[in-house]
Amino acid sequence: MIRSISGFHADGVGDWVAELSCYHGQHIRHQPPFQDRGWVLEAAGRAAHVGTAIECALCDRAEWPEGLTILGRAGPWDQDSLPAGLRLAHRTAAGRWGRLRVVEGAVDFLFEADDPPPAPLHLVAGASQAIPPEAAHRVVLTGPVRLELEFWGRA
Repeated sequence: MIRSISGFHADGVGDWVAELSCYHGQHIRHQPPFQDRGWVLEAAGRAAHVGTAIECALCDRAEWPEGLTILGRAGPWDQDSLPAGLRLAHRTAAGRWGRLRVVEGAVDFLFEADDPPPAPLHLVAGASQAIPPEAAHRVVLTGPVRLELEFWGRA
């Protein structure tokens, strides 16, 4: 998933880490001739790249970032009360992670992608699914179910 760089910090050995809008970090190294990123060595170069789009493989795998705080909850819903909008493709807000929890029953969860379409994830009671910010997704009911949704971010 494409994310934007929101800042930089140096890691424990002095390598620069891009802080992404999804709360993941990604090392940005200048290692010629393989990686020509001399701009990362200067404060002005780093500042000029804030807002730049970058691919986040951790979001592609829906890996939960560290340091998030719960901001709110929605539900629980059952198969009759689940809002229609959750059954259609929709997105979480920018800077907000979602966590879908299946309390009872089972659902299919789909990340929406252009090409190729991903296989649905079958979630059963006790399972949860991380949903990265702005990731298009939907829920498909497969029978009786009870679901909850949590919203996470940084205050």
